[in-house]
Amino acid sequence: MSLGSAAGLPDMPNDVWPLVHAERRALIADLETLDEAQWVQPSLCDGWSVHDVAAHMVDVATTTRLGFVAAMAKARFDFDRQNAHGIERARGASPQQTLQRLREAAARTSTPPAPLDTRIVEEVLHGEDIRRPLGFTREYPMEAVVRALRHQARMSASFGGAKDLVKRIRIVATDADVALGSGSQVRGPALALLLAISGRRVALDELDGPGVAEWWVAPR
Repeated sequence: MSLGSAAGLPDMPNDVWPLVHAERRALIADLETLDEAQWVQPSLCDGWSVHDVAAHMVDVATTTRLGFVAAMAKARFDFDRQNAHGIERARGASPQQTLQRLREAAARTSTPPAPLDTRIVEEVLHGEDIRRPLGFTREYPMEAVVRALRHQARMSASFGGAKDLVKRIRIVATDADVALGSGSQVRGPALALLLAISGRRVALDELDGPGVAEWWVAPR
């Protein structure tokens, strides 16, 4: 049974893969421009450098259902420990080796036992985890951002989502036809909303509405 089925949600159709592959190629193109100092710069993920996030993306792209289950068992079912082990496995001896591994994995369609839209969530969020600290920008396809936003809004916090949050805050995209949740309203670009409901505060200044002040007060 997939995580999506376990949460009472249907798995999404596999038309997500063209979006995922496009994001992988775009990230590779950005990573190809980095110098040594940029590779070691902290990302938006606590404790992870840009190189670490790139290695995580290799791990994400190459993980299979059985491999994920085995890795979780080895990590004693601790997601953070499993992620750390995955980075250690996927990280090359140099940034260029890690980048080559990402190139080789870019067209894969393997996935852990999770809804397929988690694949585009990974690509967009971690793309921003790398790009924002480096001062890079990307105009993501709106379909990719909206699918990621909708997915995060219907998943529980235990799976990195914001299902409980949108029970008390209504998020409204100003650049897409998306309005989710109920309660005090928060408005802003879909990408900024995605970052915020996924625990990234970096885009809060792009949001407005009465719900912004309440966002981080109550536990998610």
